[in-house]
Amino acid sequence: MQSLIGTGVALVTPFKKDFSVDTEALVKIVNFQVENGIDYLVVLGTTAENATLSQDEKDLVIKTVIEANNNRLPLVLGVGGNNTHKVVEELKTRDLSKFVAVLSVSPYYNKPTQEGIYQHFKAVSEASPIPVILYNVPGRTASNMLPSTVLRLANDFENIVAIKEAAGDIVQAMKLIQGKPEGFLVISGDDMVTLPMVLAGGSGVISVIGEGFPKQFSDMVRLGLERKVDEAYKLHYLLVDAIDMIFEQGNPAGIKEVHKKLGLSENTVRLPLVNVNQDLAERLSKFVDNL
Repeated sequence: MQSLIGTGVALVTPFKKDFSVDTEALVKIVNFQVENGIDYLVVLGTTAENATLSQDEKDLVIKTVIEANNNRLPLVLGVGGNNTHKVVEELKTRDLSKFVAVLSVSPYYNKPTQEGIYQHFKAVSEASPIPVILYNVPGRTASNMLPSTVLRLANDFENIVAIKEAAGDIVQAMKLIQGKPEGFLVISGDDMVTLPMVLAGGSGVISVIGEGFPKQFSDMVRLGLERKVDEAYKLHYLLVDAIDMIFEQGNPAGIKEVHKKLGLSENTVRLPLVNVNQDLAERLSKFVDNL
């Protein structure tokens, strides 16, 4: 899966002030990624406020991104949830021909056992006609997919090809990298530890900060993959304050504030999310100006 090495970004869903999907802004955001060094795009991930979108809106987002991208970058589609049957049905019925892989989050809220997580992804693997990227984000799901479970899945199912690891635990990431089968990709899902993960043997990132600063962040990942450590860390420390700020009051409120400053879209989010406060908005604006 060479197309998944490097920097992917989890696209936001931009909204107009009336909370409707802003397709013109979405086209701008896609072009901004393509033109500034991003390697692939993730559609309808957590950052897309997927939980607040209707089925018609999801279809509109997919259609808009496919057309805007125009086959320039590989596309990954988020297909996940805590109802295994529903996830399987979507994988069996949705047209996935324009996507190189699906990104499927570990079931949230239900807090399944490790065996339950294994059986869920067994069903996902058997239903998916394209490769599967596991997504471990215990801060959102309330359960951690342990390395032993990930490696069991990686060894048992050929089409489970990668994991987006967002536990924020570099030791756990290193255990995955140490034990993974050949060809399996360990992808960072945490912008702050992306460079250490890459230098430890990871394959890149699915990023949020990269969506606001695609050139700088993708250059950092590229330099890390090339083992140009000092140059890579210069870019890491250039962006470290912004990484903290965009998550300070929730994702994607922070990155949408950056997009507003860059003239790409409004900063509108849907409840239960709210916009960042004035103090954070001013700090983000100052960061963009200084950069």
